[in-house]
Amino acid sequence: MRLCDFRQKEVINICTCRSLGCVSDLEIDCESGAILALIVPGPGRLWWFLGRDTEFVIPWDCIVQIGEDIILVKIEEDKCQRNCL
Repeated sequence: MRLCDFRQKEVINICTCRSLGCVSDLEIDCESGAILALIVPGPGRLWWFLGRDTEFVIPWDCIVQIGEDIILVKIEEDKCQRNCL
């Protein structure tokens, strides 16, 4: 699977039944080439006009299932957010 395949899929948290958005980037281990985490942009500051404060970093272990259109994850959202610089 390529990054462009991941970008077309919506990420849904099964704990809250909430859409987190679509994958924007991947965190990859350079030595092994394994995917470590999915990165999904967080909510916008003001209707997405002023950029984003946070992003969701979802570890590969938290992925429950990858379908044709969606990726189901099981994660506590407050623990997987990190601030954008």
